[in-house]
Amino acid sequence: MTTHQIWVFNGLYFMLSVVVAIVTRATARRIVGAVAGGLAAGVAALGIIALGERTGRWHMEMTWRPYFLFLLVLDLALCAFVFLITWRIARRFGARGLIVVAIFVALVGPFRDYWYMSRFPEWGTYSWDARTVLAISAAYVLLGTLGHGVMRLVAGPARSDRLARVPRQAV
Repeated sequence: MTTHQIWVFNGLYFMLSVVVAIVTRATARRIVGAVAGGLAAGVAALGIIALGERTGRWHMEMTWRPYFLFLLVLDLALCAFVFLITWRIARRFGARGLIVVAIFVALVGPFRDYWYMSRFPEWGTYSWDARTVLAISAAYVLLGTLGHGVMRLVAGPARSDRLARVPRQAV
């Protein structure tokens, strides 16, 4: 992946985050929490990429220079829209909703990544075995859980949000 491509993704993710923040009526605290969650996920993603490289699960065509790594972490921090959406899911459906999202991401994530690598082979390669698929799934679940958890630490629990539904009282 080139620096130019990362800047394009940064712009796209920034626009998506703004739109999702407006649509979800996110408060400033929730937006800060989502960006903090994306930042934590970005730092963890660098470790996951390095671990996958070391174990031979995948190879990413990227430079490990500080400027590029900063842009990559910024790219993932701008994925705040993901955590604004998981916030709404947690507010509406609770832990069960987040579990369904985690299962969905674990199943779809490897297909998404393999599709990207077949579409853009200059970005890198994945090995074709079950351990790699499981590693990709685990990475998606870990990054999503970490990001949502950091967001919750910063913004508080979704159920206590002023827009949360109040349970009906028995009559």
